[in-house]
Amino acid sequence: MKQERARRGLRYADWADVSSKELSMCDYSLHVVSSRPAESAETIVTSDFAGTKTRGFASPADPTTAVCLRPGTEVVFERKAYADGLLFRRAIGERLARFRQIDLNKAAQHHDALEFANGTIVLVTDLVVGQRAMVLQLPADPAEKPAIKTVADEIVAA
Repeated sequence: MKQERARRGLRYADWADVSSKELSMCDYSLHVVSSRPAESAETIVTSDFAGTKTRGFASPADPTTAVCLRPGTEVVFERKAYADGLLFRRAIGERLARFRQIDLNKAAQHHDALEFANGTIVLVTDLVVGQRAMVLQLPADPAEKPAIKTVADEIVAA
């Protein structure tokens, strides 16, 4: 994220103008990794990032840039997803998941998680590396408000 701000020419003094949505898109430990928002219908892969112990999503074409999901983003894995367990991989048993953030009141903890169709919640950092998924649907942007029709618009349309 810091590199992204530098690439966009933002100085420390400009950070106050960066939206809170942008600041909360990737887990706290990925702030040292360049990142970008996810796009609808793109393929992403679970990845390790150099300089962190955190896993996240990246594009297969650019594995060094974190692809950040907003809460409510829906993804579908190519195969049933797996998470790392203490000794062995743990089968989640589902492919469809919705991104969410958990335990936001705990500052020094991972927050990015996927809630699978069977109700299982898994931290993104616990997912097995190399799993491919497709972004099915991005959440509606609350900043985008639907157009409100006025009486005058209805008269003109008629």
